[in-house]
Amino acid sequence: MPDDPEKLDWAKGGGLVPAIVQDADTLRVLMLGYMNADALAATRASGHVTFHSRSKQRLWTKGESSGHFLDLVDIRADCDDDTLLVLARPHGPTCHLGRASCFPDAPGTREDALPGADLAFLAELDALVAERERERPDGSYTTKLFEAGVRRIAQKVGEEGVETSLAAVAQDDAALLGESADLLYHLLVLLRARGLSLGDAVGVLRQRHR
Repeated sequence: MPDDPEKLDWAKGGGLVPAIVQDADTLRVLMLGYMNADALAATRASGHVTFHSRSKQRLWTKGESSGHFLDLVDIRADCDDDTLLVLARPHGPTCHLGRASCFPDAPGTREDALPGADLAFLAELDALVAERERERPDGSYTTKLFEAGVRRIAQKVGEEGVETSLAAVAQDDAALLGESADLLYHLLVLLRARGLSLGDAVGVLRQRHR
């Protein structure tokens, strides 16, 4: 985070700087807002991303009415110290239209156009599994798995692993992909049931790579 907010070029924008909000896990651009010094201080103090509303002329915390807060992870200034990049974890949709992002159709941000969009979706699925673990909605298969406990989830991962192996040697590509998808999903649930995440596993891979 900026160590010294005074170093930011507040004057260029009349006391405001643009703040681009990016999902800390998927790197999807979520929205653009504006911060003044008070909004930046409130964001850092509360852990919820807060802006200066140009229409209301007051501080505005994203999610203050909807409950769809943006939990702060990090803030970084650009090379000119006049724009902020805010990394956050969203609680629900960011856009007021109920979409994950305010830029669903912008070039390069559609899921079918994003480089690495498939991997980004895996991170989104991991976040959804975490939400299911917290909220336990009725009728959800994921809820049923969590309520069955770690042992049952681990059994499912084992079953899916065997089925994936069998598909690799005895079935077509579609069957292998289907079983692989089932394995990945159940592995995400197992990790979350143990209080871990996809990011934790990726961290181990990154460390090994080094």
